Amino acid sequence: MASINKNYDKLQGAYLFSEIAKHVADFRTKNPTLEIMHLGIGDTTQPLTPTVIKGLSKAVKKLAKAKTYTGYGNAQGDVRLRTALSDFYKKRNVKVGVEEIFISDGAKSDSANIQSIFGLKNVVAVADPVYTVYVDSNVIAGRTGEFKHGGYEGLVYMGCNVKNDFMPSVPDQKTDIIYLCSPNNPTGAVMTKKRLKEFVDYALKNKAVIIFDAAYVEYISDPSLPKSIYEIEGAKKCAIEINSFSKWAGFTGVRLSFAVVPIDLVVEDTQRGKINSLWSRRQSTMFNGASNISQEGALSVLSSAGQKENKKLIAYYMSNAKLIKKNLSALGFQVFGGEHAPYIWLKTPENLSSWEFFHKLLQEAHVVSTPGSGFGKQGEGFVRLSAFGDKKTVQKALRSIKDNLKL
Repeated sequence: MASINKNYDKLQGAYLFSEIAKHVADFRTKNPTLEIMHLGIGDTTQPLTPTVIKGLSKAVKKLAKAKTYTGYGNAQGDVRLRTALSDFYKKRNVKVGVEEIFISDGAKSDSANIQSIFGLKNVVAVADPVYTVYVDSNVIAGRTGEFKHGGYEGLVYMGCNVKNDFMPSVPDQKTDIIYLCSPNNPTGAVMTKKRLKEFVDYALKNKAVIIFDAAYVEYISDPSLPKSIYEIEGAKKCAIEINSFSKWAGFTGVRLSFAVVPIDLVVEDTQRGKINSLWSRRQSTMFNGASNISQEGALSVLSSAGQKENKKLIAYYMSNAKLIKKNLSALGFQVFGGEHAPYIWLKTPENLSSWEFFHKLLQEAHVVSTPGSGFGKQGEGFVRLSAFGDKKTVQKALRSIKDNLKL
């Protein structure tokens, strides 16, 4: 008789954003004439830039002719794109070989799948609050116990709060896999080189692996803040870096990402190159390669014209973030983030819970947010606001909060 993976039963309710969508749909059904303004999910809204559109169009046209048609590509990604990414890192004084870069269909997918090449007895550490996929994928894999008192047994939570500027500290116990996201989703906090070095030193000492989610690094404007974990000496011996074209080039629907798995990365009882080969084997077995069209578009993103255009796109979203932070601060809210990431981390007023304030914002101001409790225990009492909306929508939402929210 077939049986199910009972680890799924440990997951808490529906996926966070599916649950939000259900609440919004219920509200819309009861209030069909009201305009609902979305500042919740981190989905881009602005058109792809002209250079990127040309790249995508070029790839589509290739498929229309037998001489230029392409079917399956390299399972690890177009060599041209991996070479371009290697050069992209080189301009930041980071050496990453083409054979260390793997193209995929999303940073979320890679963040969930990467744990599959590691043993189930590894102790996992995550920041709290945290992007939910890090936790849920390890729950499904079977590395945790039951959910109790706001967290999973067996996971090590690195608390991020006002007192530590939402920046995690190294665990005070031995762990094996450490997930870091900088700029952090949901708080928007960025790790300094000093703090990141502490994690690298810890990982080297304990033969641990850092999974570094760099999906938002292009939003960092302070040159003293690291945009890659490999800016830290020794990181190639202990860290995997995952990045995406979604947030800085508008590829949320196009789907494309990349992971760097260094040849020098080793863990207990492995030789140099073993982890790299395991990920290669996993991708070759369970993934047929990213879309040829998407990869051609990514090559355009990395061109000088593409990078210039996408910097303007980033500036557009960050101007929204600045606007949200300025206006909400003026209304007396305690707000964080919004400086090096397109997210505002807002403290709920009057000791309201995250979901209570979510409903208050929706019902009174018709604005959708993301309850902070959905990101972990330390997220309770906060909501996340996204700056990815159209500027007019953002301005309208802020006016509605000012005029209609009863505080």
